[in-house]
Amino acid sequence: MQKTISPKAVSGSILIPPSKSVAHRALICAALAHGQSRLSHIGDSDDMKATIGALSSMGASFERDGDTLIVTGTGGVPKLEQCTADCIESGSTLRFLIPVFSLCGGAVTLTGRGRLLERPQTVYETLFASQGHSFFVDKSGVHLYGAVKSGEITVDGSVSSQFITGLLFTLPLCDGDSIIRITPPFESASYVQITCDVLSRFGIVVEQVNDNTFRIPGNQRYNPCDMAVEGDYSQMAFFGVLGALCGEVKSTGLSQDSLQGDRVICELLEQFGAQVDRSEDSVCVRRAPLTGQVVDLADCPDLGPILMVLASFANGVTHFLHAGRLRLKESDRIAAMEAELSKLGVDMSSDADSVTITSRRPMTAPCIVEAHNDHRVAMSLAIFARVAEYPVTINGAECVNKSYPNFFEDLSFLK
Repeated sequence: MQKTISPKAVSGSILIPPSKSVAHRALICAALAHGQSRLSHIGDSDDMKATIGALSSMGASFERDGDTLIVTGTGGVPKLEQCTADCIESGSTLRFLIPVFSLCGGAVTLTGRGRLLERPQTVYETLFASQGHSFFVDKSGVHLYGAVKSGEITVDGSVSSQFITGLLFTLPLCDGDSIIRITPPFESASYVQITCDVLSRFGIVVEQVNDNTFRIPGNQRYNPCDMAVEGDYSQMAFFGVLGALCGEVKSTGLSQDSLQGDRVICELLEQFGAQVDRSEDSVCVRRAPLTGQVVDLADCPDLGPILMVLASFANGVTHFLHAGRLRLKESDRIAAMEAELSKLGVDMSSDADSVTITSRRPMTAPCIVEAHNDHRVAMSLAIFARVAEYPVTINGAECVNKSYPNFFEDLSFLK
């Protein structure tokens, strides 16, 4: 799908879609619970469909009631001789569920599309080998046989917190207590805090011994829970940047007490110079002169692409540090943004783990850019287009369905 976005000053209010981070976790906990849970404001993105579909293959059932999803859990992981689940292109679905599905005791195959099966699974490969289990990845999927066991597990904290979250879902169901030791640096630690918070709502106890160590009692059970999913700060970032660049945008449906690491977008917008006003459930961002900054992406990698757009319009140089994990997402996000922003007149350079944006030349004609089958690249380029001198056409714009199916409708709603 092609989408052409024309420049326009904007003003208005947007209800931010539900946090994918919270929703994934709530779905998994509800599916493992003994009984029925009601989850509201889950959303209908492709990633949510992936998690719901995978959990359905394990035996959980899901029923829509307006904006609420009624989940009937399996009461733990059922014993199955074979289980196959399609994770579509959701890295969270895949990495969260690998250890969970191992508890079925049979042969498990988790399939995927796009670049999903290219994402590193080294943490699980090492763990399964150390416990004497089978684990391998080929073009047809991730294949495993053998249940994850309790005990002491060491995880490299610099790779992805998704592995830690997957183990935190699984180890409470194992016989015996477990310890997870995280080798520093512990990047994206905020995502693990979200995991622990959601687990606690479903009755699961996780003890954080220190910054890098978690103790998980075994033989626990998930209790059903009714909860509403808060708004997603990583999605609010697109509209926050839009407000900072060309108008005034109020984002609603947010929690000021959120544990989301991407909540740092509010502080980052202020550091660049934007006017940011917060209330109990909303954030309003207004245009102001912007100045380049040094931004550490270690705990907020998903903000990288849209912050590159913000930096393109700031005065002075912006340096992004600890950006390497952007290369392992739905696309190589650094390469994708560098390729497309250069078409739009931005002077951007990069190495393995950092990005520098120095200046932008005004556009002299309309331009066509590529989404690289990456929802965050597509949405970031759409925000750039709203601020540019000429219309920008995005090829492959349908990839926004992965996380935010109504993005273009919401963008056009702002007048």
